[in-house]
Amino acid sequence: MVGRDATVSRLGRGGFAYLSLPPSRDAINGRLDKKQNLQTTFAPMKIRSKLSVTFLLIVAANLILFSSVVYFVSEYFRQRDFYLRLTDKAKTTARLLIEEQKIDAKLLQLFERNNLTSLPQEQIIVYNLQGKIIYESENRPDRIVDELDLLNRVRQKNEVFVRYGKKEIVGLIYEHDDTNLIIIASAYDEYGLTEMKHLRTILGFGLVFSLTLVGISGWFFAGRALQPISDVVQQVGQIKALNLNQRVVAGNDHDEIAQLAHTFNSMLDRVQKAFQVQRDFVANASHELRTPLTIITGQIEVTLIKPRTAEEHEAKWKTVLEAIKRLNNLSNNLLELAQVSQDDSTVTFQEVSLDEVIYDAAKLLTTKHPHYQMIFSFEGMTAEFQPELIVKGNQSLLTTAFLNLMENGCKFSENNQVKVTLGVHSEGATVSFADQGVGISEEDLKHIYEPFFRADNVKRIHGYGIGLPLTHRIVQLHHGTIHVVSQPGAGTTMTVHLPRIF
Repeated sequence: MVGRDATVSRLGRGGFAYLSLPPSRDAINGRLDKKQNLQTTFAPMKIRSKLSVTFLLIVAANLILFSSVVYFVSEYFRQRDFYLRLTDKAKTTARLLIEEQKIDAKLLQLFERNNLTSLPQEQIIVYNLQGKIIYESENRPDRIVDELDLLNRVRQKNEVFVRYGKKEIVGLIYEHDDTNLIIIASAYDEYGLTEMKHLRTILGFGLVFSLTLVGISGWFFAGRALQPISDVVQQVGQIKALNLNQRVVAGNDHDEIAQLAHTFNSMLDRVQKAFQVQRDFVANASHELRTPLTIITGQIEVTLIKPRTAEEHEAKWKTVLEAIKRLNNLSNNLLELAQVSQDDSTVTFQEVSLDEVIYDAAKLLTTKHPHYQMIFSFEGMTAEFQPELIVKGNQSLLTTAFLNLMENGCKFSENNQVKVTLGVHSEGATVSFADQGVGISEEDLKHIYEPFFRADNVKRIHGYGIGLPLTHRIVQLHHGTIHVVSQPGAGTTMTVHLPRIF
């Protein structure tokens, strides 16, 4: 019997079927372990290892280059000195053979064999210009001259230096009176090559020892240099949502790691502030939402306790309706605040006329509160420059912002009146909202853009503390600013500066 997790498949025309079962848990775990092992095997190299290897490679390249230069320069001077010795030996032999009448070829050979200054495997052959051997220090065949075609090369260049295998060869033309001879001198620089071998050994062992020392010291140096970063990583790992007040401490206050720590601490300040604002927002929103819901629930429960007349029901339902309107208004304000707090790329901007926006906002406010009054005026000669009132913006958002500012000015004034002044400057326009209300203290001015914040002197007046934060965010989206001047008991003036183009 086939289980429900099995799969039956048919292959080809023969109708053969096979049964494929799902892999077992052990097989899956085995594959996961294998994958983790592969990831561990090919894990990226840590910064300490990268620094150590990079430092080692740089030093190795420099040491190898330096050793190569030392070796090849030494080899060049060895060859030059040995060629000079061979040249002097060849000229001395020719001088003795030609200028000294008492020395013949056999005597010169005898003298060379017993000369303590003779070079290893030394052989000097003297030819005339026709290529006939006049003198050779050793009576042994030497095919190097024929193989390298030295005679013709000397005739063409007058002087030739060649290395053939381990032997150094010098070919030159010796001139004396009317006699021209070709001298080929060759020898093995045993002393010089031995010294070069010793130099290779010294450079090789020195290179290995130096790289080993550099690798070890580089590893410890990289570890010491990266220790502050390790400390920062360890401190950052200890910071959780419950201890956002903890800060990262760096040893030196002037290096890049300290700057990184300061930057991270600044980020933590912003994150902590955002967390605190979020907590306050949730707490205040919950409180503001709970109040109308409690009113609605209480009114319905009281209504259901006993039978009531139509007038009593109407009074209760009016109270419930008022609470629902407050709840709806609060929800709309929260939604608008959330929308403008997101990415401003979703907001569309176009040319709008500020006087029309202010008129639309005033019309909405008087419809909502017929007893509110707005007094409009223009600053200076603004009325004559009507085209200058065109700015780049979002008409709906600007209407909401101006509506909130006018509503606040009327709501917090005993005469329910606000004075709106429209002005034009070189870079844009300004809109001022002045009231004669209760005013705002200097301490409260620092918090007026925080959601749900309400000053102590206005808590008796109905509100939610969302209008100003929403307005401030809308003005920021338009690259503008809000300037507030207020004194408790003397009123408040809020001036909005909007650029014409951004």
